[in-house]
Amino acid sequence: MKSKKMQKFEELAERRMGEALNKIRLVGNLSHTGNYEYTEAHAKQIVSTLRAAVKDVETKFSNKGRSDKEGFKFKI
Repeated sequence: MKSKKMQKFEELAERRMGEALNKIRLVGNLSHTGNYEYTEAHAKQIVSTLRAAVKDVETKFSNKGRSDKEGFKFKI
């Protein structure tokens, strides 16, 4: 039998991962050049920021620590 903490973790993780993956798909939709115009610098910054966010999550799980980052703004 799973502990209440484990059950809560799994419930929240499944919901939050679903939401995160959906949002990432929506960011990917911005690549459709028929609807949007962007530079290579825009695309690289988006991908770089996503990679950094994933790395931050990995660090949190491996160190069981926190490393809150600020939001996203273009630096172009």
